[in-house]
Amino acid sequence: MTLTTDHSKAELESEGLSFGPATGEESRATRHASFDVAQHPVPTGREEEWRFAPLRDLLPLFQAEETTVSEEHLSYDVDEVEGVRAGQLGSGEGPRDSVLVPEDLVAARTAELTANALHLTAQRNVEVDQPTVVEIGGHDASVVAHGAIVLETEESSSATFVLNHTGSARYAQNVEMVLGANSRMTVISLQDWDDDAVHVATHVASIGRDATLKHIVVTLGGKAVRVNATSRFTAPGGEVEQIGLYFADDGQHLEHRLFVDHAAPKCTSNVTYKGALQGKGARSVWVGDVLIRKVAEGTETYEVNRNLVLTEGARADSVPNLEIETGEIEGAGHAAATGRFDDEQLFYLRARGIPEIEARRLVVRGFFAELIQKIDVPDIREHLTASIETELARSMN
Repeated sequence: MTLTTDHSKAELESEGLSFGPATGEESRATRHASFDVAQHPVPTGREEEWRFAPLRDLLPLFQAEETTVSEEHLSYDVDEVEGVRAGQLGSGEGPRDSVLVPEDLVAARTAELTANALHLTAQRNVEVDQPTVVEIGGHDASVVAHGAIVLETEESSSATFVLNHTGSARYAQNVEMVLGANSRMTVISLQDWDDDAVHVATHVASIGRDATLKHIVVTLGGKAVRVNATSRFTAPGGEVEQIGLYFADDGQHLEHRLFVDHAAPKCTSNVTYKGALQGKGARSVWVGDVLIRKVAEGTETYEVNRNLVLTEGARADSVPNLEIETGEIEGAGHAAATGRFDDEQLFYLRARGIPEIEARRLVVRGFFAELIQKIDVPDIREHLTASIETELARSMN
């Protein structure tokens, strides 16, 4: 079964529709945010933002008290490159805490309990060709670890940052992205954890005038992984492309929540997330919120989520939302679909002598190929291709 929704500018205008929160639901424009941990109650699962989450797995992150986490539990290794300055920022030391104001308990605790944030800055007017890679290694899932990272591209600079998460951990993370005017930033976050890892991350970007952000999230490992990604336009002319790829196995819960806040005129956003699921209890959640504020005339935005269910017992939830406060836009739309293998594609391939197992592999490869090709780092493209082949071998051999 395939479910699809799609709304174009023409449909909005002809029907006089404004897509916003249903009666009684909270607008993203007014959602509560605070650094005060006491202002964020422990979720019960009845809240809209937590209704899909595996709260039992996440409970240690809600209850975490201040602890001393050493490199024996979680380690950072920064592969520094020329043109990128590395340092640390204490709590409230700008630009830390200027972009991210916690909207949930995990983010608030992380802000409170992380003494120093890793700060990586692409310097003004410098185009950095090589990616800056941060290896984040988990070594002990019995202790809750917290971390904060601030990524910055100063005016007219460009850089690529890779956050590679591996090993075993219970890890709460805040990532702030600060884009200066006319700068370009690419952030690639790889969640390639061991099977017992629990990871909740909050990514928030502030996009300056004529700045461009490419934000890529790839989630393959971990028992329970939840990534909240927010992009906010602060001046005209900004562009955001958000790309996501995930593959959920038996017993995995992979959740991605996105929010694009069009708070400035003449900005563009495009969101494409694709996921595959296999095995009993495999679960994915994708929620995409787009808010076009009254001042955001000339906005162009589109978001799409596609899910491919490979076996019985897997479940994918997909929730796109548009909230529009002005009719003076270039275009706004969304689409979501969840389905099984395309029988026509399989028939076409098998009719040409390709065995069924190989035909299924080809369909899945084609499903992800578009997104993999958008990743500009060759080593990561090769790694993802190999990882997908490994995942497919589990269910198709």
